[in-house]
Amino acid sequence: MLIRPARPDDHAQWLPLWKGYQAFYRADLPDHVTDRTWQRFHTADEPMHCAVAELGGQLVGIVHYIFHRSCWTTGDYCYLQDLYAAPEHRGQGIGRALIEHVYAEAARAGASRVHWLTHETNHDAMQLYDRIADRSGFVQYRQRMA
Repeated sequence: MLIRPARPDDHAQWLPLWKGYQAFYRADLPDHVTDRTWQRFHTADEPMHCAVAELGGQLVGIVHYIFHRSCWTTGDYCYLQDLYAAPEHRGQGIGRALIEHVYAEAARAGASRVHWLTHETNHDAMQLYDRIADRSGFVQYRQRMA
């Protein structure tokens, strides 16, 4: 398995994984949002990044992560926003390898922390997360603005 940054020519294989992630969370983003997200991954001054897991020339997993400032540290934080492995390839270490890629990129960038959220019903993923990270104990609140 190869973990690498997404390339512009990966779009056709990335898109079904991105749509699969949305379906998992019962979301359906408009095409213009998906298009802009993909563009941001390939724009040098954007803090958004995408890495992919490739197996035999086929993309089988994706991770999206975003660097952002923090009032608590001098180093940026790295928010691991989206993580997805194709259902037929789960249990093969793809999620862990993608998270470890983000850890390495965050360390290289001098980030102080990698953090992420998951839904409280995502028990399978939480088994992995509990082994490779600490639960913060915080509860997320949000208000949609647009």
